[in-house]
Amino acid sequence: MQEQELNLLTNSLSSSSHSVSCDKGSRWAIRRATRGQDPENSAQCFAESLAPFSEDLYSPKRMYQSPLLLVISLYASLVIGRTATEHRCAVVPGQWSLVQNGTTGVSGLQVAVTSEKTVIVLDKVEHSPLTVDGHIAWVSEVNLDTKEVRALNPASNTWCATGSFLSNGTLVSSGGNPVVITGSDGLQALRLFTPCNDGTCDIFENQDVIRLTSKRWYPASVRIEDGSVLIFGGSIIGGFVNSETISNPTYEFFPSKNINGFNGVQIPSQFLHDSLNANHFPIMVYLPDGTIFVAANQNAMIFNWKTNTETRLPNIPNGVRITSPFSAGATLLPLTPENGYTPEILVCGGSQLSDSDGGSVIDSQSPTSDQCSRLVLDAAGIAEGWKVETMPQALNGAQTGVAGYGFGRNQIGSSDADHPALTPVVYDPAAPLGQRFSSDGIPTSEIPRMYHSTASLIPDGGILLAGSNPNADVSTVRFQTEYRMEFLSPPYMSLPRPCYAGLPETVDFGHVFELSVSLPSTASNVSVSLMDLGFATHGIHMDQRMLTLVSSLSSDKKLLTVTGPPTPALFPPGPAYLFVVTDDGVPSSGHKTLVGTGAAPPSDANATANMMKVSAQSGVDWPSPPTQGEGGDVATAMIPVEST
Repeated sequence: MQEQELNLLTNSLSSSSHSVSCDKGSRWAIRRATRGQDPENSAQCFAESLAPFSEDLYSPKRMYQSPLLLVISLYASLVIGRTATEHRCAVVPGQWSLVQNGTTGVSGLQVAVTSEKTVIVLDKVEHSPLTVDGHIAWVSEVNLDTKEVRALNPASNTWCATGSFLSNGTLVSSGGNPVVITGSDGLQALRLFTPCNDGTCDIFENQDVIRLTSKRWYPASVRIEDGSVLIFGGSIIGGFVNSETISNPTYEFFPSKNINGFNGVQIPSQFLHDSLNANHFPIMVYLPDGTIFVAANQNAMIFNWKTNTETRLPNIPNGVRITSPFSAGATLLPLTPENGYTPEILVCGGSQLSDSDGGSVIDSQSPTSDQCSRLVLDAAGIAEGWKVETMPQALNGAQTGVAGYGFGRNQIGSSDADHPALTPVVYDPAAPLGQRFSSDGIPTSEIPRMYHSTASLIPDGGILLAGSNPNADVSTVRFQTEYRMEFLSPPYMSLPRPCYAGLPETVDFGHVFELSVSLPSTASNVSVSLMDLGFATHGIHMDQRMLTLVSSLSSDKKLLTVTGPPTPALFPPGPAYLFVVTDDGVPSSGHKTLVGTGAAPPSDANATANMMKVSAQSGVDWPSPPTQGEGGDVATAMIPVEST
């Protein structure tokens, strides 16, 4: 990397203002920059993507009429957090609705909410109908109001990547897949997308300027308390399951850090050795004490990234494997002042199949696990161990088989799973054991949401359902490639709802601010919840969390005084959606802010330079791709990256 590019990169990360200018009105300029054809503008666009949002991105003075504190997770269905110390029914009674409306342009393999009105959808490179600049598109931005689809233009294959937002609101997409059809190799890619409100922003990607330390296929990521991202594990090439020969048992930071004797380079993890084979897409949750909960396969640990130490936790009960290709869903239950911000993890689903079995044994009809396990992550809770319960089923996913395609016996089309779960299930974490799951009044979908499908809470309080594609390419076989969106609306969306105005563009830690509120006549009090809506893929939500803020309502019920999160460890700085929730469980819309100052995360120019130098000189002879099933796709019908 040229010295001037490195300096520009470093300055952009360490400052909350930016002096360079990327011509966002010129998509050609961005396209040239992201393809590496314009190095100077490439570095400028990168710098600007890491700068804080422009002042006009938010309009906190507007009054809104609209979502909630739902936590969606592929098998764990949804969790509704309450702040009351005495349990009350967490589900507003009434009629749910499920409506099919619009398409995503590309199949919804990965989804992240990027604003109150937009989501980004990332797919693998395949022959989708959406195009951009004369070639196939594999990433889109969808307007949730108009259902308009705008094609985005990454350089490399985003399939099998992870994603997390930085403290300044920029989405980081990490890792990916080798070339399939068009584009470049995404295994070592870092892609940056800073949301905008004018429809001109695009993905920055240039591996000559930024990249991962090494190739990563199916890694996980988590935003940490300084606003940077820790990227963990994966493989150096694709395959049905991880193994010693293809595993990348390391982690790294973006931006790069000089920490614990590792100057910008990847750091080994014993846990990633011990959790083989089935440890793709590890489950990661940032904890209130600044450590990280990590679970993979049947293993779990508390990871202290500051000291590079691992503390093992009790294994997942009953031999259930919980990470890909035996994917479970997991979530951090709501953190509230009433529970002392004590973290508790919920993991639902998985499989008891062996992670050493091959395609002659793995079967689409093999049973999946109906186990849910909860672990309170304090000394007493860890000593007590996992508490087990049984779930009926959850929307999205399958009731038999494994996550993947083209590998096992009795494939349904190409799917290695069968018997789709079509009816959503509500999980109330505060209800008595045996009474936590319910499907009462919830409609059943007609669209199977199998492997490569997603679900996410959206800012109006509904749940977006998207994707499903257990196929090597676009297909119309049983369990076809799915572009249709569905919107699941809880009963509160048809009731009078609170609304508010005055949310600041940024909410710093401990900062006190006031909201003007308008409440339904039945509301006697409210609570305030802050949600990170995360990044959804393969049954997990990177960074998803809910934090109840300290608040007080004026006697006339028109002014709400709110205090920002106590510490960065409770809510790592970055994008958040704030909901005002009545004591009847009816939420407002979620409106967007940045927790913290809105500044970019800290950077270390020397660590970044050393990472670029070392990763460029690695010279590793990577193994050949598999010849069957997922990860075995080869390029066909090559299409130019740039139109002519």
